[in-house]
Amino acid sequence: MTTQQRPAVGPRRALRRDARLNREKILIVAAELMAQRGHNVPLAEIAGAAGVGVGTLYRAFPDRAALFHAMQLRGYNVLIAALNRIEESGLTGADAVERWLNERVELGTQLMLPLHGAPPLTDDASIAARGRAVAALERFLADGRADGTVRSDVNATDIIVCAAMISQPLPHSPGWPIIAQRHISIFVDGIRASGRPLPGPPKDLEAMLRGDAPGERHASTPRE
Repeated sequence: MTTQQRPAVGPRRALRRDARLNREKILIVAAELMAQRGHNVPLAEIAGAAGVGVGTLYRAFPDRAALFHAMQLRGYNVLIAALNRIEESGLTGADAVERWLNERVELGTQLMLPLHGAPPLTDDASIAARGRAVAALERFLADGRADGTVRSDVNATDIIVCAAMISQPLPHSPGWPIIAQRHISIFVDGIRASGRPLPGPPKDLEAMLRGDAPGERHASTPRE
């Protein structure tokens, strides 16, 4: 009795791996080019810089909106991975915040996020990803409040806004990493448990992305 041979699966797996690698290269290159030149960089130019054909790009991302969506989700995943590493290291409070802000500077142009000029995504996956990032930062702050090293009137959105500002270099600033580190030090010293009360109430991230006025409540936004 003869046995029927199964088709080899190696080439198909290699193709899937190649597709994943191509997708990642496209997302990284697109973020870098758009950070330098704005969101209207031609898709053909992005494909060329990533070393893939235009057809490969369109198979992965049918249009610019699909590319933007994937870039933003990738950005959230990169941030969450960094937050997880910091949490696993055992850092807490202002020390954990400082490490995360420095990692944000190192990530540089890899991220396409709402506070970097991208329109905020409102699908469930994007909101959930932002929620995971906010929750991790709030855990850092909660640990600092518990041991008395972090002031009580700072929230995760304050840190996210700071991260967005220090991770976007000013024009004609070749020494930006040093400038950013100075501002990180100033900010982190400011969130430690000392100093004057901050003006205004803490802002919720989703409320800020919606453009709510200070203090305005929204049905889907939990109270702080």
